[in-house]
Amino acid sequence: MESFRISFINLFWLYLRFSEDHGGRCSDTVWQLPEPTISHLDAVSDKQSLVVSWLLNHSSSAGGINEIQISRTEDHVIIYNKNVSARSVGSHGYQWTWTSDLPLECVDHFVRVRHFDNRSVPSPWSKWKANSGAKAKKITMFPLDRMLKDGSNATFCCVPPAGVNITRITLSDQEYPLISIGARVKAIAVENLRFPTNTFKFLKLNCSASTGISRAVVNFVSFPPQKPRNLSCATSSMTTVTCTWDPGRKQHPHDRNKRTYTLHVENTDLAPIKCQTWSCTFPSIPHLNEYNVTVVVKDKLGEEAESYSFNISDRVFPVAEWDSVSPGVTDANMSWIIQGNLTQLLCQLTVNTKATTVLNCSGINGPCKVKVEHLLPSTHYSTRVRCSANGMLWGNWTQPEPFTTYPLVTLNLWRKIKQLSYPYTRQVTLLWKMDASGSATTETAKAYTVQWWPEGKNKTVWTDGGQTQAEVSIGPQQCDFTVKAVLHAGSSIPAHITIPKLDDRENLPEEKRLSSGSAAGFNLSWSEWDEPTCGYTVEWCILGDPVSPLQWKHIPEGNNTLLLPAGAVPSPSLVEPVQTTSSSVTLEWRYSEDDPSHVAFITGYLVSVKEVGPNMLPCHSTAMDVFNVSVADPRRKSVTVEGLKQSQEYTFCVSALTKNGPGQPTSITITTRTNYSAQLVKILTFTLFLLSCIILLWCQRKLLKRRLTEVFVYPAGMSIKTPELISFLQQTGERVPSHKMEECITCDIEILNSHRPLLKPSTLRDPVFMSTQFSDSSLSPLCVVPVKDYCPHSVTPPCERPALQQITCMTNRSYFYPMVDESSQTRGEMTSSEVKPSFDLSDGQQSSCTVTYGYVSNDTL
Repeated sequence: MESFRISFINLFWLYLRFSEDHGGRCSDTVWQLPEPTISHLDAVSDKQSLVVSWLLNHSSSAGGINEIQISRTEDHVIIYNKNVSARSVGSHGYQWTWTSDLPLECVDHFVRVRHFDNRSVPSPWSKWKANSGAKAKKITMFPLDRMLKDGSNATFCCVPPAGVNITRITLSDQEYPLISIGARVKAIAVENLRFPTNTFKFLKLNCSASTGISRAVVNFVSFPPQKPRNLSCATSSMTTVTCTWDPGRKQHPHDRNKRTYTLHVENTDLAPIKCQTWSCTFPSIPHLNEYNVTVVVKDKLGEEAESYSFNISDRVFPVAEWDSVSPGVTDANMSWIIQGNLTQLLCQLTVNTKATTVLNCSGINGPCKVKVEHLLPSTHYSTRVRCSANGMLWGNWTQPEPFTTYPLVTLNLWRKIKQLSYPYTRQVTLLWKMDASGSATTETAKAYTVQWWPEGKNKTVWTDGGQTQAEVSIGPQQCDFTVKAVLHAGSSIPAHITIPKLDDRENLPEEKRLSSGSAAGFNLSWSEWDEPTCGYTVEWCILGDPVSPLQWKHIPEGNNTLLLPAGAVPSPSLVEPVQTTSSSVTLEWRYSEDDPSHVAFITGYLVSVKEVGPNMLPCHSTAMDVFNVSVADPRRKSVTVEGLKQSQEYTFCVSALTKNGPGQPTSITITTRTNYSAQLVKILTFTLFLLSCIILLWCQRKLLKRRLTEVFVYPAGMSIKTPELISFLQQTGERVPSHKMEECITCDIEILNSHRPLLKPSTLRDPVFMSTQFSDSSLSPLCVVPVKDYCPHSVTPPCERPALQQITCMTNRSYFYPMVDESSQTRGEMTSSEVKPSFDLSDGQQSSCTVTYGYVSNDTL
């Protein structure tokens, strides 16, 4: 409707003009607006925008419509002509911004404007206002060093000096069609700019001229800022507020489109706060609960903003920090600090992410404390804690704090009481033994503390870690003693004992002497008393042994028997490495034979030796393959076992001996060394024997050579023609058809006549063979020369004796025939065709020889 109205006004104005020109009337009823004046034309190069400002010279023209024309080049080619709604500036001014698809530096741009309203005809056009392009003295390209938007369309131009023609434009080495802008300027249009793949993320623009000159510039591509997402604010101390957000798409490290983040607290007087990419912190305002904040992000390609409102009391996330973690044996004391002035907090504490302890805490009264119980000794743990102000929003968990509980070490405490000569004075000797379990079995005490309270006063005595007793003088009053071991990691559980008052009628210990026992140990028993409420204590020592320490054992209430096992003795500790030879092994071990914790007295050591094998017997076996070595002195802790085999694997068992037998053994497997001297003797003996044989054979080398020659060398003078033999075998294989597989039956008959032959030689002939004529003269009958003293392996040359002898050979060749029912004619033909000479004889010998040949059939055998 607006365009229709404007068109109607224009037509009406033309009508009035023509009416005025021809009729000379209407001048008193229609009037024309004055010509607008363009006051400013500002170019914003990085945005390729022209900002036009103009003035209307008549107050009644306010609120009308403005028509703007924009042209390019010296020919004033109109590229834009539209009616626009301009922004009012002052009482008679207007302002409007136009964005060009072509960089403003490429060519000159001209702008003019006119104004009209509903009551008048359009005003005359204002004069053209020019924005000059670049006047190049050399090839210049635009845009230059500018930040371009990823995915946008862009136009690039080359401005040459006068007389130079642009022939080629490339962007990132890709050539585009040229667009003429005026007489000299050339441009290219690129759609959908993409983020460069090179390291520094730039686009290279190159222009080539007809003169051969080429120049290049670079521009950059990036993406505009994104609106912050998931904006939220929270406080951990009520003194500062931290806002965080998701900035969106991550920028490349070499992206030159640097962004700025600014936080505005709208309902306060706080100045804008510069922020990091993801967060911003500002001070809270006392007594202000409601906050309205806005995060603004800007860069060369645009601006985005996001707002957030909150009540600070609802956005409290307490931050806890560990103060200390002090482990014990089965418990641990923990404390942590809460940042800020927060009260009435609820905290959660976990140990190994399993058990959760919930407790109330106040951050203004010092660290929050808790004692975690029911832990295991010598165990690794990890603990975390977090807190909440309202039970709904919880702060972050602290980093896991590892700790290890101390080993479980207890003291077995006893005493001896001696009445001194001074009145009402007693000497108390405190005795203790350290008991440990698990990984604490190797734990040693650095020191011991003995503490007691005579007459309400606290007294403490420190003893060395190697001492296990302390002497203290007390009066007639009751006295409580506490002994504690100081370990390398923590301390033991304190042991307590009470010394009664002197005037109390205590039951004196009942002595009993034991002179013998059984293999299991010593059996003790006593009459049960009515008074004891905490059980009994049995103490014992070896009679006649001045260095034997006092030993004791606590018996729970209700028991009046005790077995002191003789074999409950710990095993020795072997010292490695062990010294070995090819026939002996020297063992060393460590053992505390005077340890008062032994329930039996050590009298020596037993070393058992056995060979390692599939049926290996346990230590201290009485089998034949086991022998024992005893050490009678309990203070001697080494022995050498001799008479062993070389390179043999043995198991050695060492145990402490008591009166009733060996204790728990400790074992080690050792392989004896190899006796290289004996091996060397065997090698030398064999070498000498071999040399002796070689010497003896060398002396008889001629005889040995002759014997070997007779056995292995082929006889001289025997001529076998290998090619003819091979040809014969091949022809035989071709002519003999396939046969059914059956057992090969053959027999050779050789008849040797040692007398001189008759006038007509006697021969055996096959009837079929006799009727077969040789078709080839080369298949002459075979001459068999009789040999005196013939044997099958004789190699005597044929026909070398003057007196001829006759030999007749007959061979069963039934295995050549394919079937039993074959005709004799076939067999005869096959036999005759196979006859070939196999020896070469002189002509003289062949003339006096008679062919003798025949076969014996299966039927005659």
